[in-house]
Amino acid sequence: MNANNPRCEIAAEARRDVVLIVDDTPANLAYLSDALDEAGFKVLVAIDGATAIERLQHITPDIILLDAVMPGMDGFETCRALKESIAGRDVPVIFMTALVESEHIVHAFNEGAIDYVTKPVRQQEILARITTHISRARMLQKAQRSIEVCGKAGLTIDAGGNITWQTPRAREWLAEYCSESVQLSHWERLHHWISELAHRRPPPQESAPQLSLNHEGGRLNIQYAGEVHGGEHLLLLEEHRDDLSARRLAERLGLTMRESEVLSWLSAGKTNRDIGEILGMSPPTVNKHLEHIYIKLGVETRSAAAAVALRQGVGL
Repeated sequence: MNANNPRCEIAAEARRDVVLIVDDTPANLAYLSDALDEAGFKVLVAIDGATAIERLQHITPDIILLDAVMPGMDGFETCRALKESIAGRDVPVIFMTALVESEHIVHAFNEGAIDYVTKPVRQQEILARITTHISRARMLQKAQRSIEVCGKAGLTIDAGGNITWQTPRAREWLAEYCSESVQLSHWERLHHWISELAHRRPPPQESAPQLSLNHEGGRLNIQYAGEVHGGEHLLLLEEHRDDLSARRLAERLGLTMRESEVLSWLSAGKTNRDIGEILGMSPPTVNKHLEHIYIKLGVETRSAAAAVALRQGVGL
């Protein structure tokens, strides 16, 4: 096997990626463990779902191979529990099972799996899938760090408009702005917008489509940021709190709340069209607010108004 795939072996040996295999059949564990160990991976095993969850309290694997049919807690329940835990929510899960009906495959993906292979598992195939998914997960982790350093959050969607990955901050913001207790229509708007965006070929990067959701003095702005991987698309999320910016501008500069909101977005580099879409007003209305802002601030240009706002230290 090593001679057939030397690059895979060398790369895995250098990284020592950790694979957790969850299967109640000893023969399957031995078969996969030997192949993965020979390819250079560090292998952990669990004979049931409860043991797998306990393993994650001590170490976070790079990927999990999960049998669907097990006594007690089956693979679907186990996957759900793993994805609900902090340690397991971002770990890729590949299901391994003899179940081939569509309902089982859909069930696996609904519980958070990223891939699905049927038994008997072929060693070369599972090694290729493991390498691909670990590489993808590592790329997304780097993207997550880069995005959140800038105070933003990110998520990816597939061609069907389904969320395939999201940063912890994105998960937190979506829960706040789209939960049923807040306003179910927000989630419906978001799902419809994502579905429409994913089906456009290709999504228009030039116009950078954007959606805004409002809740309790805050605004969540979601913007298309381009294709990132295998037909998946990246969306960037940024929260704007009126009480942290617009309200202070209103108090310090003698503006109305609407004027201060316009000025806040102006200082963030948004065009009049962008501001209109974000705040739900027409371009002429944006221009009228800007005229009032210029008069109150004693300035004549957009850049001068933005400079005044930035000097207040309350930009977005």
